Amino acid sequence: MAELVTFGETMLRLSPPAGQRLETEGGLDAQVGGAESNVAAAAASLGTDAAWLSKLPANPLGRRVVRALRGHGVTPEVAWDEDEAARLGTYYLERGADPRGTDVIYDRADASVTTVDTAELDLSVVESADVFHTTGITPALSAAASETTTDLLAAAGEAGVTRSFDLNYRSKLWSTAEARERYESLLEQVDLLFAPIRDARNVLGYEDDAESVAYRLADDHEIETVVVTRGETGSLAYTDGEIVEQGVIDAETVDPIGTGDAFVGGVLAELIAGSEIDTALSYGAAAASLKRTIEGDVLVTTRAEVEAALDQSTGGISR
Repeated sequence: MAELVTFGETMLRLSPPAGQRLETEGGLDAQVGGAESNVAAAAASLGTDAAWLSKLPANPLGRRVVRALRGHGVTPEVAWDEDEAARLGTYYLERGADPRGTDVIYDRADASVTTVDTAELDLSVVESADVFHTTGITPALSAAASETTTDLLAAAGEAGVTRSFDLNYRSKLWSTAEARERYESLLEQVDLLFAPIRDARNVLGYEDDAESVAYRLADDHEIETVVVTRGETGSLAYTDGEIVEQGVIDAETVDPIGTGDAFVGGVLAELIAGSEIDTALSYGAAAASLKRTIEGDVLVTTRAEVEAALDQSTGGISR
């Protein structure tokens, strides 16, 4: 059985070449990506046995997702939607350059995953894992996806599986008020939380510095380990009453999409391998750095490449 199991939506990403506009470009590059499957793929690249749970349309687009994830070393554990109208969510990415920003346009309404039911999924995959991971994106998709998220977290907890959750707020899916209410109901079932500082502040209302935010999240929701990500200033973790910090490893950016997922995947892979949180954060930072050099949502790398990035880094860990 898989060491890491993730649950969420994976979509087809369509994008014109850099510098081209969606409204004029004739050719679009097609790739597969989704927060939770990106995490599984990043962890798999570091040697973790990873699986991904979801629901897909039983058509060529759904099968394309499965083939892509298998190619990244991830085992898809999928419920198939046989309805003729079943669809895969897509998103369009138009990359910008100053002063024009990058834009994402979603076409994911009524995707098969929005009808996912716990009974359709193999709970034994979750219950036998070391870590179960999902994000705040999934419960935003639909009432069914939200309920299934709750059920899977509960099943993982009852089986003694470490439950990992990334806030990952998406303003195009729901309001901050809706997200806050749902997050707070889920955090009681979380053992390891990844919290971007902007989400902790804008959604959950924590106005403190990152260290205080980590402590308060852990204390308010009885979470064992809280990792706060701070963009260009790196990350920190609060666990066992101590703070561990990690800087960013510089990289030339080819495509920033999926950087946070690569970080989470790197951290989880090392924790599953038995490393302490300081080492796990450093591997996460290296994975995130390497992802920025790669086109597409998914980190494609090796453990040797990640360790080489760490060796070359002038950053490091401060305690």
